Formats: sequence, C-alpha cells, structure tokens
Amino acid sequence: MLVFLVLGAAALASAHHSGEHFEGEKVFRVNVENENHINLIHELASTTQIDFWKPDSVTQIKPHSTVDFRVKAEDIATVENVLKQNELQYDVLISNLRNVMEAQFDSRVRKTGHSYEKYNNWETIEAWTQQVTTENPDLISRSVIGTTFEGRNMYLLKIGKAGTDKPAIFMDCGFHAREWISPAFCQWFVREAVRTYGQEIHMTELLQKLDFYILPVVNIDGYVYTWTKNRMWRKTRSTNAGSGCYGTDPNRNFNAGWCETGASRSPCADTYCGSAAESEKETKALADFIRSHLSSIKAYLTIHSYSQMLLYPYSYDYKLPANNVELNTMAKTAVKELASLHGTKYTYGPGATTIYPAAGGSDDWAYDQGIKYSFTFELRDTGRYGFLLPESQIRATCEETLLAIKYLANYVLEHLY
Repeated sequence: MLVFLVLGAAALASAHHSGEHFEGEKVFRVNVENENHINLIHELASTTQIDFWKPDSVTQIKPHSTVDFRVKAEDIATVENVLKQNELQYDVLISNLRNVMEAQFDSRVRKTGHSYEKYNNWETIEAWTQQVTTENPDLISRSVIGTTFEGRNMYLLKIGKAGTDKPAIFMDCGFHAREWISPAFCQWFVREAVRTYGQEIHMTELLQKLDFYILPVVNIDGYVYTWTKNRMWRKTRSTNAGSGCYGTDPNRNFNAGWCETGASRSPCADTYCGSAAESEKETKALADFIRSHLSSIKAYLTIHSYSQMLLYPYSYDYKLPANNVELNTMAKTAVKELASLHGTKYTYGPGATTIYPAAGGSDDWAYDQGIKYSFTFELRDTGRYGFLLPESQIRATCEETLLAIKYLANYVLEHLY
C-alpha cells in the first residue's frame, strides 16, 4: 500500500508547487447555535484568513447549523482560543490538510494517462474528449461552445443515437475548481453510456430516445489552477478591474436573482458574483448554448460537491417552483435509487432551505428559462474529506450517482413537455 501513497505524494509534489502552503492547516467543524456564535465567526473571519467550505461564505451561516472552514497553520491557535473561550463546540475534521491532500491520490490504478478511477488533469481530460469521440462516432460528437478567460476551448460532448427532434438533457461538471469529484463523474457517465449501450436495456433506451449534452469541466482555468498552483481555488481566473483579486464564482454569475443573496460584491470573496450577470466567458458560453437549444433541452443537471444533497429551485429566494411537488417526489425517488447501491444517504429539497440561500446559480437560471426539471447534485462526502475525496471513492461515488441520473433521465423521458 505504501508504494501508492508514495507515488501519490510524488505526483502531488510535482503537480502542486504550493503543497507546502497547506502543511499544518486544519479544517474545523463548528456547531453554531445562535446569533452570538454567528457574530463570533464573522469576527474571526475578519481577523484571520478563513476559507469557508460549507456553507461557502460567512454570510450564509444560520443558527442551529454546522460550519466547516479551513484555517492556515499560523492562525490555528487564535481560532481555537476564540472557540474555547466562547464555549463553541467544534471538531477538527482534518488535522493536517497536506496529508489528506497527498492521500487523495490513493488509486491502485497504475495507468499513466487517462483513467476513470483517478483524478485527471485538464490536459488529460481534453485529450480524452477527442479520443472518446473518435472511438464512438455513432454515439458521440464533440463541439466547442466557447473559450475560457485564459483562452481554453470549452468542449461539449453530445451523446445519443442519431435522430430527429430528440429531447435532450444538459449536464455539466466542474463549476467550482476544487470540487474534483465532479468532473470525474461527467467522465464516468460518458464511459458508462458508451460501455452499456446495446448491453443494458435502460441506457440503450435513454440514448435512443434522448440526447445528453455533457460539459465535462465548466471552469477549466480554475481547474488547471487547482492542479498547478492552489488546490483550494474555487473561482474562475478572470481579472477584476480595480482589484488585485482574481476570479468570479461562476455559480453566482447567472441572471437569476443575481447578487441578491448569498453572493458577494467583493472581488476578493470566494462567492463574488462578478461585475454583472454573465460577466464570465464560461457562464455566458453555457447560457448561450442553453438559450439556443431551449426547445430541445428538457432537464438541466449540474454536479457539485460536497454534502450529499440533491437540490432543486429555488436558491435565490424562499419561493417554491410551480412544480415543487413533482420535483420533490423526483428528488426523493432519485436519492432512494442512489442509496440502494452503497447505502449513501442524501438529503434533498429546494436549495434555499436545504443548504442555504444563494443567488445567481445555474440551476435556478435554467429553471427560469422554462426547463422544468433542474437539479443540483452535491456529491460525496459530508465533510470527512470534503473537497479532497480520495480516488479510491471515485468508483462508488460515480456508480451510485449514475443510478440517480438514470432514474431522472427516465422520468423526463416519460414526462416530456
């Protein structure tokens, strides 16, 4: 076993110029009971550099909830003192971030190049999109729907048997750069589609009657940055006028209650909503594609991590969608399907009440465009590893998620509108 960990560490060391920055960093989970506690966390956040993992900003903390955040080594004593003095209950989820970061690469797959059970860097994923298209010409076509801020091509895979006027499902991965399990799932889905077409009755029927549009990585620049500079980066890599801080949160950048709640107007914040809705080239390319295919797209699925949740609109408001009962029933059945394989428990419901209010999300935007079936998946886990889910969990995570996606796709097929 040791040899793999050493390999992983070596792979990490070569890929992460900043690995040493994470030495001794901790991830805390704090129980927040009341407004007093919330104010204390606000105060801590203003005096130390805290990276909020869940919820993703200090403004989204609610009473009677838990908060996960990462603290730099030099601030740990301060943070622990404040928590203890004020009698806040807390757990240390990760006691040395660097170790967990290195242990991520624990896959036994020795393969160089692309693997479905390893985390692949962007260069490898890009080559894979070409290869999988070339190898499956009757099932897959590849197009470029735009370019990123740094000029990388945004590849979209269209999967399905040729047909006229087919309804479609749009699925994207990799909105937030550090959520590596997300792109891993999009790749897995493509593999399972081509591997089981003609073998497994449900997938065969889905691909005969539906098209799937798969965007394997939305935020490519950010993803590259997590492999080369900072594993914990979340946003895009665009420049911000008048600020030395980079990037916008692409999932706060859509024209759906844009920047009203759970988003920040500060370019330095992780939840920065951008200078305007669709200010980011990546979000605009995605939105333009969906707008131009609205007549065929019947469902929108976006894959994030972590917290094991299946969310539907709305997140930008506490209002419920018109087909709330239907979406709730679908979500309930989908999480049951998901749990049937490995017993993984998901919670589900409207975004605002189930996780936290957040404006400018792609799921709310897609729903408001008239796409009745719009869902956000928050994949494994619930915080033990957070964004650093080990490669050894990729297979199980993807297998179970696939069951939920197939259920939803089948439902959409039976309830076309």
